[in-house]
Amino acid sequence: MENNVTEFILTGLSQNEQVQQLCFFLFLLFYMILMTGNFFIVMTIQRSPNLNSPMYFFLSFLSFVDICYSSVTAPKLIIDFQAKVKRISFVGCMVQLSCVHLFGCTEIFILTVMAYDRYVAICKPLRYTTIMDWKVCSILVVVTCWLRGFVHSFTQTILTVQLPFCGPNLIDHYFCDVHPLLKLACTDTYAAGLIVVANSGMISLSCFVILVGSYTVILLSFKTRSSEGRHKALSTCASHITVVILFFVPCLFIYLRPSTTFTEDKMVAVFYTIITPMLNPMIYTLRNMEVKNAMKRLWLGRNRRYPDVKLNGVGTA
Repeated sequence: MENNVTEFILTGLSQNEQVQQLCFFLFLLFYMILMTGNFFIVMTIQRSPNLNSPMYFFLSFLSFVDICYSSVTAPKLIIDFQAKVKRISFVGCMVQLSCVHLFGCTEIFILTVMAYDRYVAICKPLRYTTIMDWKVCSILVVVTCWLRGFVHSFTQTILTVQLPFCGPNLIDHYFCDVHPLLKLACTDTYAAGLIVVANSGMISLSCFVILVGSYTVILLSFKTRSSEGRHKALSTCASHITVVILFFVPCLFIYLRPSTTFTEDKMVAVFYTIITPMLNPMIYTLRNMEVKNAMKRLWLGRNRRYPDVKLNGVGTA
């Protein structure tokens, strides 16, 4: 069956003009905060010798992925708040779909890698520098995160681009995603929906289970630690657990079910595409004196007032 659709129409978050005007300024503010916060994280870690550890290497990579991930959907969303008809070409839609799943899946794996890093740092502190050397960190980023993200994205894109779209072109969403597109296809998409669940849903679920298992082991290890060590380890894990909950719960809600769409999907998607990437810099730096002091030295030039803090394997991110 031929594909007769050359463009799609997005419904956006709301059809109410007053709500759209309010959302325009609100999401523009969100995006500016997101870009500024994550940019500062990346630049601070890259330019601060005292933040030269795997934990901060992964954190800077997470911030970079957050910038890319949100930039796939947020600018288009903000512009569409001012547009009467929210158009996107077929090719543009497929590119957006591919990038959303590339960076989204990469973020899932980087959060999993960060949990493994914290597990090694807290449960195997004497072997931390041996296990998490820079070669291992590079392999984890390239193979575990980027390569798997690319494979996942390629699968989702190929699955969708070969579907026939012969009539309706109204996407009930603010960006191109698999479930809304499956709903528009002029063929039976039951098998495709199962593949989406097996691909997106199971990746999210399996990584979430690994994360829960890692933090359970870490929490159980607190029994053998002093109160000071317990407090430091808990501070290390608290920010990671918060981000994991904010990112994974919405993802599981969207992708761990058959190819059906709900009205709540758009608002849920806002959390893992914009809200969580915006909050990540604040969550990771709120109780992290190393990063806060490095930012003050780098951006405010307060070298004397904020001396370098020696960093070991168990940081406080």
